[in-house]
Amino acid sequence: MPTLRVEMFAGRTVEQKRALARELTEATVRALGVPAGSVEVLFYDVERSDWAVGGSLCSDPPAAPPQQA
Repeated sequence: MPTLRVEMFAGRTVEQKRALARELTEATVRALGVPAGSVEVLFYDVERSDWAVGGSLCSDPPAAPPQQA
């Protein structure tokens, strides 16, 4: 059975997750030819303070652009 793991920032509504689960399931059924009942979607809500990109936490304010002389 295909299991899809979705990691995203916390804050999405149940309705948004429901819609995404439906779309992902439909796409998986089309692409893999499996029954919808075999597709599992797991949501992992991650706080911005628990996710870093390029060495900076996503919860940190964006760096100011360099000043031009």
